[in-house]
Amino acid sequence: MAHRMEDQRETIYKVDPEHPETESLPTLRTEELLLNMGPQHPSTHGVLKVILELEGERIVKSTPVMGYLHRGVEKLAEAGTYHQFIPHTDRLDYVCAMYNNFAYCRAVEKLMDMTIPDRAEYLRTIVAEIQRIIGHLFWLGTQALDIGAMTVFFYTFRDREILLDWFDELCGARLTTSWYRIGGVERDFNDSLIKKVRDFLDYFPPKIDEYVVFLDKNRIWLARTVGVATISAEDALSFGLSGPSLRGSGVDYDLRKYEQYGAYPKCEFSVPVGKNGDTYDRYWIRIEEMRESIKIIQQCMDQMEPGPVMADVPSVTLPPKDRVFKNLESMIQQFKLFSQGFDAPVGEIYCGTEAHKGELGFYIVSTGGGQPYRMKIRSPSFIHMGAFDNMARGYMISDAITIFGTYDIVMGECDR
Repeated sequence: MAHRMEDQRETIYKVDPEHPETESLPTLRTEELLLNMGPQHPSTHGVLKVILELEGERIVKSTPVMGYLHRGVEKLAEAGTYHQFIPHTDRLDYVCAMYNNFAYCRAVEKLMDMTIPDRAEYLRTIVAEIQRIIGHLFWLGTQALDIGAMTVFFYTFRDREILLDWFDELCGARLTTSWYRIGGVERDFNDSLIKKVRDFLDYFPPKIDEYVVFLDKNRIWLARTVGVATISAEDALSFGLSGPSLRGSGVDYDLRKYEQYGAYPKCEFSVPVGKNGDTYDRYWIRIEEMRESIKIIQQCMDQMEPGPVMADVPSVTLPPKDRVFKNLESMIQQFKLFSQGFDAPVGEIYCGTEAHKGELGFYIVSTGGGQPYRMKIRSPSFIHMGAFDNMARGYMISDAITIFGTYDIVMGECDR
């Protein structure tokens, strides 16, 4: 729905004292227009509303309005045990549910100071990289579709279906999956799945080349991505961007390298980094990340040895005594001290994981019970929307769709 601030366009006459001959030349002044894009819009990636202030079709200001998909997930964490909350994480970024499971389990394990069996770490890393490929395939297909390249959508979803069928065999679900567990994984790969993974490692690299052939010479794709929605490294850091949105601006930061979790320290892989900070660089990074994911999966499959896939963890897990508050009163006192500049209380922990969108983090506060006292989720989709106005100003309405897509937002994760 659009609303015009002023109903009339004015034709005004400007006279330059030094050039009086311009007195007879009219100048057309157009008033600003408010445009509500969404929340029912096919290209806003869910129920997102953005209020655009326009001059003609050029964006002067954009204000994201979020919360239409808010379900109180962080509050629900307080009502069940740590294990019971795992299926809730599936519903955050439902495109890549497995990565939410991984990030949450890592946070709880960090709180519990838990050691994970080696085979479980390899299996987790394999599935995490498969999930990264799924996420990038979904992003590439829908981004190309939004911009006008429909064929790529069919090709990426063809290959995505193969991987979703794996998840069906692995845990009985294709979309909202729950296979990661606190302390390991729910079950090991069977022989059939191992063979399918190895076959895919040979099948997929040529398919990546197919996507590139469709897009790299496509003048519409290039016109809509090269030089569009640029953001400098300084601004990207200031807005808290992460993942491809940050690395596209030339910042070499990847938690898989710097956090050293899972089986990543045992694998050799590169972190693609852009230089222009535009939509095309962020596309190129995702293409290269899929190639690197294949390398990581191959190394994990070759290095993985037989062994347990689950640590000896009870169904109701309690944090160590030195990592919890003795009682609620002491916790409140610690928070008061913390607000005054003292050290952070010992009953809190934060753990970030490099998901396909960026840094997905869980912040947990524990009082020593079997469930979190408080939980906060750092979702990259929400953080990245903070930079939307900065990246959209001066571009056209049609470019707003490209900018939505370049973040790879999912509103279930954004609104939580």
